[in-house]
This record gives sequence, structure tokens and C-alpha cells, in this order.
Amino acid sequence: MTQSSAAAARPQLTHINLARGFRGGERQTELLIRELAARGVAQRVVLRRGEVLFDRLADVANLERMPIGKPFALNARMVRGDFLHAHDGRGAHFAHAAHTLVGCDYVFTRRVDNAPSKSWATQRMYRQARGVAVLSRAIDRILQARFSGLATVRIPSACGEFHTSHPNVAALRAEFGGDCVVGHVGALDDSQKGQRDLIAAAHELSAVDAGWRFVFVGGGRDEAMLRELAGDNPAIRFTGHVDNVGDHLAAFDIFAFPSVHEGLGSALLDAMHAGLPIVASDVDGIPDIVVDGVDGLLVPPRDAVALADALQRLRDDAALARRLANAAGEKSLAYTAAAMADRYVRWYRTLGLDLGVADDIAAVDRSNEHNGDTRQ
Repeated sequence: MTQSSAAAARPQLTHINLARGFRGGERQTELLIRELAARGVAQRVVLRRGEVLFDRLADVANLERMPIGKPFALNARMVRGDFLHAHDGRGAHFAHAAHTLVGCDYVFTRRVDNAPSKSWATQRMYRQARGVAVLSRAIDRILQARFSGLATVRIPSACGEFHTSHPNVAALRAEFGGDCVVGHVGALDDSQKGQRDLIAAAHELSAVDAGWRFVFVGGGRDEAMLRELAGDNPAIRFTGHVDNVGDHLAAFDIFAFPSVHEGLGSALLDAMHAGLPIVASDVDGIPDIVVDGVDGLLVPPRDAVALADALQRLRDDAALARRLANAAGEKSLAYTAAAMADRYVRWYRTLGLDLGVADDIAAVDRSNEHNGDTRQ
């Protein structure tokens, strides 16, 4: 069989993401698609009509974008014969519908750390998948408790390659003056991200020392509530959604991530890649990527006092902050988009989908060493 005929006989890899908005899961979907496209892989992607991800993928080579609307299951026949990779919950249900109606093989990535529904439909969706990728040990434990013996593989998220503009960074630093800038990037959703605890820590620290600045990058459902909690404290700033996240990361001195629950926390990987010292919650998937005292500081969730103490500790001990930041930057090299794609390519191959591209086994093994995963 020639190389071209082998490619023609190979099932089409079709990604599915039916989430609304553009959050971490959608960015990870984009990173994987772009990395595979750069390796010459022809792909398709099923998306909710009118969503941000559809437009963001417009320039990707060898990618067919397929927008759909409700009811999603009625579109299942459009992926007949494809190998499906769902990246969100609605997408996973669509993939299962396609499996039921037209016999597609499917896998999906589980990104969240809440327990799945006990419904009959959800159980069938998990049991009939060829496999489930999880971001962290915490997610895997939850799934194994619900579906004993489920075939899972741990593939962590990737850090993004944010562009920075030196003039923009300089302008931000000039705006902040000589203050110690604590940054946070994420959807303003306090029930998950714990931002009210960072606001409480900001009030505590800035009441004693005016040389603090706390910057919240992102928007979301709790923005009005969080702004009300911040009050008229000049040390606290909300930027809303920004396109230049990299510029803000480069202008921060410390990155705070006080999540209440977190499947993994790809924003942490971005902060690590930017070379920032980190204070994060010791919860769920976060300890998979941040080791307390080695490449960041971990504090209990919903503990604003401990959060404030850790931030003060980093400000007072420049050598500690520098050591943690350097270690975090080095660790982030194992979490590039290329490393994530390598692991997915390798996993697909074990399930019978050979994309015809090589994966960097050494990079995969290095990532395993960093996150403690010994399974392939």
C-alpha cells in the first residue's frame, strides 16, 4: 500500500467542542488542533455555530470546520466513519450519539473535577468510549470511583505561547509604578476560582502597605459581585477580557491562583512559562503541577489569611521568589503544546488511529517524569 493510499484508508480525526464561550478547554482544543496541523495532519472539527473557537481556527491548514446547531444528535451522520475526539461534555454526548447511530469510535478528554452524572446515558457514554483522557490524578480518582476499571490516560494541558510587546509591557509597568503586582488570570467565577479570597487578601495586605497592586484579568458571571467586594480600594483592578494576556503576565511580579476546585489549571502553566513565582490552592489537580516549596507555594483553599501570608512571604524573600520562578519556568518546558500533542498522538496510536506522524517519545517521557505518571 502506498503512503497516499494508506492515508486515504486512515479514519479521519474529527474533534468535537460544543461548549459556549472560550475558556481553558477551548484554548486547549485550539492548541492541539494547531499543533497537529503543523505536523501535516488533516483534521475536522465540529463546533457550535457562532462560537469564538470557530473563528479562531479559520487560518488552520487542512482543517474542515463544521458548525452545527441544536439538536446536536441530528448531525451525527456528518461524521460517519470518522474517529472522534470530544473535548467537552456536550461534545462527548454528541460523540456517543454518533457511535450509536453510525458506529464511530470515540474518545474524550475530561477536564473538570466534579463527579459525572449517575444517569444511564452518562454511564453508557463512558463505558462505550475507546478511552478517556484526564488532566490530573484528581480527575482520574473521581472517574475510577464512579466507573471502576475505566480505561483512562493522563494527559495534562499545555501552556500557551503568548506573544508579548515590550512597549505594552513597559506601559503596564509604568502604570503600576513600583508596586508589587499580584496577577490573576481566569474566568471570574468565584465558586471555582476563589477570587473573593484574593480580594480579601488584597484588602488585608494593602491596608498595611500601599505598595501592592492586584490585577484580575478576565471576565465572567461574578464580575459585578467581585467588583462590589473590591469596593473603592485603589490597589485592586479588573481588566475584563484582554487579547494581550502575555503582556500582563510579563508585567506581574507574582501569580495568584486561589481556586476552590480545579481539574488542573492551565493558567498556572502559562504563569510558570512566564517565569512567575506562584501561590496557588492545594486542591484537586493543582498539586500535579505545583510542588509546594519547589516551584510554587500551596495554601489551603478558601483561606484568605494563608493566601495573604504566602504573598507577603514571596515579596519579603526575593531569593525564594526567584528560586521558585526559575524552577517553575524549567518545569513548564514539559508542558508545551508539542508535548501535549505527542502524548495524544501516542495514545491515538494505541487505540488503532495512526496519524502517520511521529511523536517525540523522549518529550513524553520527560513529561511523565515531571507529573509522576508512569502509565503510557
